[in-house]
Amino acid sequence: MADDTVDPRRVETWRGWRAAAEEALYGPDGFYRRPEGPAGHFRTSVHASPLFAAAVARLLCRVDEALGRPAVLDFVDMAAGRGELAAGVLAALPADVAARARVHAVEVAARPGGLDERIEWRTELPRGITGLLFANEWLDNVPVEVAEVDSEGVARRVLVRRDGAERLGQPLTDAEERWLARWWPLPAEPGLRAEIGLTRDAAWADAVSRVERGLAVAVDYAHTAAARPPFGTLTGFRDGRETPPVPDGSCDITSHVALDACTASTTGAAVRLMSQRDALRGLGVTGVRPPLALASARPAEYVRALARAGEAAELTAPDGLGGFGWLLRSAGLRETDAEALFAALFVDVPDHEEH
Repeated sequence: MADDTVDPRRVETWRGWRAAAEEALYGPDGFYRRPEGPAGHFRTSVHASPLFAAAVARLLCRVDEALGRPAVLDFVDMAAGRGELAAGVLAALPADVAARARVHAVEVAARPGGLDERIEWRTELPRGITGLLFANEWLDNVPVEVAEVDSEGVARRVLVRRDGAERLGQPLTDAEERWLARWWPLPAEPGLRAEIGLTRDAAWADAVSRVERGLAVAVDYAHTAAARPPFGTLTGFRDGRETPPVPDGSCDITSHVALDACTASTTGAAVRLMSQRDALRGLGVTGVRPPLALASARPAEYVRALARAGEAAELTAPDGLGGFGWLLRSAGLRETDAEALFAALFVDVPDHEEH
């Protein structure tokens, strides 16, 4: 619904979803500049449990070992929100690794008060990264154009007003048509929709180009070519609830990521695509309940372990956060070294907890 205080001429401006969402999310009055931050509207893995930050810290330590323990080890938290992940990773690092760590939080909003002074707050990604670039729920907020098949079976760009009303616009560009043909073919059936991931492919390629040696990881809710949703996934979030996507700055605007397309946007490196469940289990987050015998032997420890198991179960649930995709891409390494790095990152976890 349009805001009555908004200039009516602005409400009537029809634009593609990419431009509309860009302003609504990142403009001067955009959603991601609001003081409450993303955590005021939706819950990510970072907010679900400190186990997530601890697992990312463990991943950083394994990258550190694979790189031969460089004098300076970078950790870059891309789309940092209010720095929750950067702070959690820094707090979870062993002292010897923390002493060499250079932590960057990248976000359009101003630096929040009370953040650890060791964390460098930035509006743009640094270059020459040696270590780990971690982008948690970033690509889903990189705005994209939306395509819809018209009554004649032609895919056209969807235009939107500030109040959320839509209409079909011009035909797609050649580049957009090529992307759809390869990654999200649309049958000539009126009403079918797709989000065109060209901007996300480019954003990911730029991000990994900043990593000189190490690993880039993107974590997001995603789909692959074998299971694209027929009507797209564009939606909004406000105050913890899903809502229609309205590009007026009042809500988050997001859509699932074609991570498999992103894998093809960079070449000459080792790439892996896996579920969050598998990634976190490989980093020691299992969700296994503690043995009942511990309840009588050490009740306080049992209660803490039970709470951790519940949090781990949420992070790894296949139909929830565990179903997120992890896209990993090595940088600055020979192929054999990159394969060795991947082999060292995720190790088998035990079927039960040791006590």
